[in-house]
Amino acid sequence: MAAISCVDLCKYYQQGDAVIKGLDHVSLEIEQGSFVCLSGPSGSGKTTLLNAIGGLDKLDSGKISIDGERVDQLGKAALADLRLHSIGFVFQAYNLIPVLSARENVEFVMQVQGVSASERKQRAFRILAEVGLQGMEDRRPAQLSGGQQQRVAVARAIVSQPKLVLADEPTANLDSASLEKLMARFRELNKLHRITFLIATHDERVMSWAERRIGMEDGRVIHDALQAPV
Repeated sequence: MAAISCVDLCKYYQQGDAVIKGLDHVSLEIEQGSFVCLSGPSGSGKTTLLNAIGGLDKLDSGKISIDGERVDQLGKAALADLRLHSIGFVFQAYNLIPVLSARENVEFVMQVQGVSASERKQRAFRILAEVGLQGMEDRRPAQLSGGQQQRVAVARAIVSQPKLVLADEPTANLDSASLEKLMARFRELNKLHRITFLIATHDERVMSWAERRIGMEDGRVIHDALQAPV
């Protein structure tokens, strides 16, 4: 069974007299344990596709299934439960809670999941160290650089080892060394725990880590091919 199945997805936006094609009849399947990159220019549909798969955007038409469950037919409560337990998100805007420390931001999802306080703290310290933020656990987002905030967002997304990680430009503010370490960590999680990764990126360095590269333009898939990762 595919981890993600998308059938004839359509999402259109009205901009004045023009109709913008966010998704224009997109169909694809992504197998469990895959490591896939979405490439394409700004406005190509990458973020719209990620948001649709994660149940954050409503489609105009089409079908999306995750592990055989129709995401597009789920109600709000069921969608929230799916996102809480099965999907890790890395957003371009980070979406960190400003009044919480880095550690508390990472712990937040685990707290909602019912993980014990001691286990949450242990996992948060470990994952923040792995993404290069050891010693910064008590800093709030405003006290961190953009790249550091991005790493907190990544840590929060992967700390619970979800079945699926949807990442929107997760390396945009990282230097080369941090990028390589982060991608190596993603691949380690992918290989050891068969976590499925779907990463939207402009960065050729990120794309080189993927097993499969899907190119998008004007809301359509224009290229889909396997490749040998680094």
